[in-house]
Amino acid sequence: MLKIESVVPDSYAAEFGLLAGDRLLAINGHELNDLVDYHSCIDANQFNLEVLRQNDELWELAVVKDDYTDFGLEVAHPQPHQCGNKCLFCFIHQLPKGMRRSLYIKDEDYRFSYLYGSYITLTNLTEVDLQRIIADQLSPLYISVHATDHPLRETLLGTKIPEILPLLKRLTTAGIELHCQVVLCPGLNDGEALSQTIEDLVALQPQVVSLAVVPVGLTSHRSNLPELQPVTKGDATRCLQLIHRYQQQFLAQAGTRFVFPADEFYLLAQENLPTYGHYEDFPQIENGVGMIAQFRQQIDEVLLETEALELDKITLVTGCLFQDELKLFAERIGQRAAVEVAVVAIKNDFFGEEVTVTGLITGSDLINQLQGLPLGSGVVIPEVMLKDGGTLFLDDISIDAASQALGVPVIAVENSPWGILDGLEQLAEGEVEVVHLG
Repeated sequence: MLKIESVVPDSYAAEFGLLAGDRLLAINGHELNDLVDYHSCIDANQFNLEVLRQNDELWELAVVKDDYTDFGLEVAHPQPHQCGNKCLFCFIHQLPKGMRRSLYIKDEDYRFSYLYGSYITLTNLTEVDLQRIIADQLSPLYISVHATDHPLRETLLGTKIPEILPLLKRLTTAGIELHCQVVLCPGLNDGEALSQTIEDLVALQPQVVSLAVVPVGLTSHRSNLPELQPVTKGDATRCLQLIHRYQQQFLAQAGTRFVFPADEFYLLAQENLPTYGHYEDFPQIENGVGMIAQFRQQIDEVLLETEALELDKITLVTGCLFQDELKLFAERIGQRAAVEVAVVAIKNDFFGEEVTVTGLITGSDLINQLQGLPLGSGVVIPEVMLKDGGTLFLDDISIDAASQALGVPVIAVENSPWGILDGLEQLAEGEVEVVHLG
């Protein structure tokens, strides 16, 4: 039984008269226990829905809708299963005190992996969980492997855990597709250990679809935690050389490169990034793999759509890692739009200067480093700085509070050339104003 939290106006659900507080019992006779059950059944264009109204009246609805059209319900969200690992590199363990409580939640839930693409280690799966994944074909799943060597993986995850390869083989044999990742920690799971991991996982093709290798992220709040080394230029170069050898081999053998390094490795190694086609169908884009290639691919299309705007100046904000790339685009779109487009890279004082990615910039750092600068008509930030679908930075400062502190509109846009053009047009049309808070 699932409680309806809200109903989208003018949706199919609204037309049927469903209301917040009603409860969904079953779809096509399949009992609904959680959000996974709901999403597994709701995409069909025809289904029978059993509903218990708030007055205890039982409804049976025969639904016919367009393919892939949302039915229009928000249902109760499950509390995530918690992670019992003590990973050496866990980012949550590196957070400062005093942040909002939800940031300290260590979720490790196969349901969230299936629904949202979040990475899990498989260390807390029960036999019931495994049977459900297989029976309901909850695929794809996203797996944090880190190393296939069992003693090494136990060291990395900081606890006694089941062996990963038998679990992966059971899932892949049952037809479950997996996307995997390795968080690379220099001196631990690089070199020969990384080679073993790559070879063990590629042997599980085609069900193991892709593998991403991403550099460990270290903040300045690692008190009482194991010592780890950041990825240096030399580490990045060696990692790229190893992965490129495997990519050439796998492409020749199976028609896919299979393993992909995060963009950050190329930036750290000061090497040219691959072109758009190198990333195939971008299976690991959310992991920072191929984001710059995708960004570059859109530039020419966006510039063709850019016209002169009635703006003198705007400011684009980014992390230190992406600033050079963004400056090149800012100059080009500024020329097309006849606007001065300034780029400001925010140094991460909150988490430490080793953290250079855009998505971990806080509201306090943004305000402190932009105050007093000539910002022009507004500040455009990528939406990855904010909580998913929300308006808060990681330190709970709202985008409206940042706007008020800076005295100009601050707008969040998709992290792409199209998003930046949209931000410019919004500011030119006066669609965004400074919000004055109580």
